[in-house]
Amino acid sequence: MSGVRTTCPYCGVGCGVLVTPDGAGGASVKGDPDHPANYGRLCSKGTALGETLGLDGRILTPLFGGAPASWDASLDLVAERFQSAIRDHGPDSVAFYLSGQMLTEDYYAANKLIKGYIGTANVDTNSRLCMASSVAGHKRAFGADTVPGTYDDLDQADLVVLVGSNLAWCHPVLYQRLVAAKKARGTKVVVVDPRRTATCDIADLHLALAPGSDAALFNAALVALADRGAVDHAYLARHVAGFDAALACARASDPAMTGLTPGDLATFLDWFTTTERVVTIYSQGINQSESGTDKVNAVLNCHLASGRIGRPGMGPFSVTGQPNAMGGREVGGLANMLACHLDIENPAHRDAVQGFWNSPAMPDKPGLKAVELFDAVARGQIKALWIIHTNPAVSMPDADAVARAIKSCDFVVVSDVTQTDTTRLADVILPATAWGEKSGTVTNSDRTISRQRPFLPTPGQARDDWRMIADVAARMGWSDAFGWANAGDVFAEYAALSGIAGDLGRDFDISGLVQADYDALPPTRWPVSAQKQGGRFFAQGGFLTPDQRARMLPITPRLPVAKTAPRYPFRLNTGRVRDQWHTMTRTSLSPRLNQHIVEPFVGIHPDDAADLGLAPATLARVTSAQGQAILRVSITDSVARGQVFAPMHWTGDTAPTGRVDALVAAVTDPVSGQPESKASVVALTALSPAWYGFAVSVGPQMPDAAYWARARHAGGWRCELAGLEAPVDWEVYGRALFNLPDATCLSVADRKRGTHRLAFMQDGRTLAALFAAPEPVQLARGHLAAQVGQAGAALLAGRPGAGVVDPGPTVCACLNVGLNTITAAITAQNLISVEEIGTALQAGTSCGSCRPELAALLTARLEAAE
Repeated sequence: MSGVRTTCPYCGVGCGVLVTPDGAGGASVKGDPDHPANYGRLCSKGTALGETLGLDGRILTPLFGGAPASWDASLDLVAERFQSAIRDHGPDSVAFYLSGQMLTEDYYAANKLIKGYIGTANVDTNSRLCMASSVAGHKRAFGADTVPGTYDDLDQADLVVLVGSNLAWCHPVLYQRLVAAKKARGTKVVVVDPRRTATCDIADLHLALAPGSDAALFNAALVALADRGAVDHAYLARHVAGFDAALACARASDPAMTGLTPGDLATFLDWFTTTERVVTIYSQGINQSESGTDKVNAVLNCHLASGRIGRPGMGPFSVTGQPNAMGGREVGGLANMLACHLDIENPAHRDAVQGFWNSPAMPDKPGLKAVELFDAVARGQIKALWIIHTNPAVSMPDADAVARAIKSCDFVVVSDVTQTDTTRLADVILPATAWGEKSGTVTNSDRTISRQRPFLPTPGQARDDWRMIADVAARMGWSDAFGWANAGDVFAEYAALSGIAGDLGRDFDISGLVQADYDALPPTRWPVSAQKQGGRFFAQGGFLTPDQRARMLPITPRLPVAKTAPRYPFRLNTGRVRDQWHTMTRTSLSPRLNQHIVEPFVGIHPDDAADLGLAPATLARVTSAQGQAILRVSITDSVARGQVFAPMHWTGDTAPTGRVDALVAAVTDPVSGQPESKASVVALTALSPAWYGFAVSVGPQMPDAAYWARARHAGGWRCELAGLEAPVDWEVYGRALFNLPDATCLSVADRKRGTHRLAFMQDGRTLAALFAAPEPVQLARGHLAAQVGQAGAALLAGRPGAGVVDPGPTVCACLNVGLNTITAAITAQNLISVEEIGTALQAGTSCGSCRPELAALLTARLEAAE
């Protein structure tokens, strides 16, 4: 099959893709049928990758003080400012903040420079925000950050327990693999989540436990394993320590903490104790907690006690959020680790790495973890900071305080692809190559190393991250140690270092790849050495502790420290939506991905909404002790009373009052340092705007409103707005909004209803339109977006004319099928199943993450018919 074989840049599933460039800066993208992570499947985001290419908004030259600068001048300045900080304040006065978007080679170069040559461990990564508790739990139990199983276990399990994982939206390709297994062999699925998510569509049991009570649930499971004779005593005797203490602590905890009904709890415990082939998949709902490490160990305790680990179809499985979160963990991207799963506090490990690098320095203690790091920036302790491919001014907890800290830092350099909330705070911005332009490797959630290969030319003056780091290192006097010619050289050095780790008894060893053909490297699961090749870990013991025995830990469940109270009566759960990614710097470029959920929202239970006087589609001001946000109200019974949910994607560019992490308290797990992003306490009040608006235009809007959220569509831009005071002159407001001072304005006003409709035209084409009303504006938004830029001003009607079909909001993003199209087909063709919808419209037949919504539409139709 033709095309460049590379790897998707989104989540930790690590899907292979085949890319065919079109010669004009774009490309077509298909799933790679031969890649073991996805076998050709892609989710909506992967399917739309071709729409995110291009140079719109790219940083193409170094910038100093906002003005273009040469590479030499910029790199000289970076090296000089870091050197002066080190000279005047010591190596711990500087820091790097990295990202799971970086390739392994980039990560390696950064860690070599800051740990081995600058001599500080003040380097952390945004993976601290998503997977650090899993790392800490693995290390406490196994002696190393090892994922025991593989994706193949999903195909072979008889019971899959999903804990804090909305697999359908966050890892759709794995979700489809689970759907296929359920259909083929009747796999039971349990979803453990306070919120009813799309993943519950395939659940045989949904355990809507109290927020933060996961450890109590798995302590109950450990007790049940012991009481029902499901403990593997032979495995424990040979390979595990700590069982008695862990069980005693589990018996002392109260399952009632979970808030589950006795019947649901009994059903779960029965399935969990009587099924041998059990896989427990866990993700952010476990990790993003002030007791996340304990929750991880509570899960691991159960699998160790029953010996259900490292064998086909059984084991604990951590699924990662970013494309190279695993690679960053393996290369020592976290402040408390060295490369190749070596420990910074182990003298033999430190000496081995320093000797291999022949480096002048090596820190002997962990550096500052993410939250600590930005606190140190705020205190002035960090004098020079290098941020690479991440947007902490939006994504860190207490994001407003983090933004202030970055702004106050003496010297900040940011390497990135486009302008973000964070780059705008930098002294120096370095233009980086993007996906499709850079070359390197990533590691997915089941330890498979895959190549990202370039298929587009490097634009402007952009450079690879490892090259920037090496260039700065050379200016600091270490050119020989960073004299790689290409990414393959970096990888070969890293692979050689892993051989030393293997000799020290560590699990991460890819020394068998030192001489591999880097350009042709196929997807390869580690380890790859003379001693071991791929596969699973720990079925026969062999843990990475001094005595090679796993550790079960006594876990005392802890609920979130922050308590709801009259001032802040709701517990906030944050997360993701189906078609967007992190802070949307890539996904927002795709018009298709912007059609499903286009603005920030807060999901609230109907009874809570009624108590607060919140109506659907109105706006709510959400406040916490840290900050505030304005979000669209979504009334839903998918959240319990007293809980609200809000996604975290929106930024100062897309919805400045929708920056949800400004609400989140910077409370961290004492072991892992991972922030609690699932249980801050907040209050909601109705915003009561004077007007609501909707705008469409060929070019981006320049809003001046209390609330706005904008997104690209196929013909331009759309924007939701609301204001606390009505404009004195709507035409003047519209001209400023669209930056169309000379366009002809056609307007229609209904002063009795307080509505206004304005179209701005030039040369017979409608370039923009604004609709305003005292209540949320009811319009055929997709139709209007499709009409902007066309001849005439027919779109002022706000809805399609006779004979024109409005497909409605997008439900299936992969195949671009709208709500109205689906509901019309259900009625006209009497469709009664999701499969029949797929046959009729193709909706739901690609990644399948829209299937729960299709099922909900069918249910609504049946209920209406009754």
